[in-house]
Amino acid sequence: MTGHLNAYDPETPSSGVQWLELDESERIELVAAYHRRKKIRLPNAQLHAVIHVVVENQLALGEEVVVGTLARLQAEGLSRHEALHAIGSVLAEDLYELMREPAAGPNQAYARYLDRLGALTVERWRAG
Repeated sequence: MTGHLNAYDPETPSSGVQWLELDESERIELVAAYHRRKKIRLPNAQLHAVIHVVVENQLALGEEVVVGTLARLQAEGLSRHEALHAIGSVLAEDLYELMREPAAGPNQAYARYLDRLGALTVERWRAG
């Protein structure tokens, strides 16, 4: 491992610097290992880990909308892990839409993602 983290816990924010020092594949393996340790069964463990990593990357980079959304969802009662899943669900939906309609372009898709995060609530996530 190139970074300093040797375990991942979605309930505990890691140092953004330490997280970003890790190679992307190391980040994915840390997230996957957490889910294996906790015996969390997933339909696609690799994709699940990748979505976690993308959201954690955005948090580590200080993406204001993502950081604010995480804080807001936690204030509304979600655990940090649940809030990561809520944000990840919006990300996954937007990635799916981008694959279906690539003409939208990545910048437009990212702006749409950030707008959707702004509208995301615990109630909407649980209903979805």
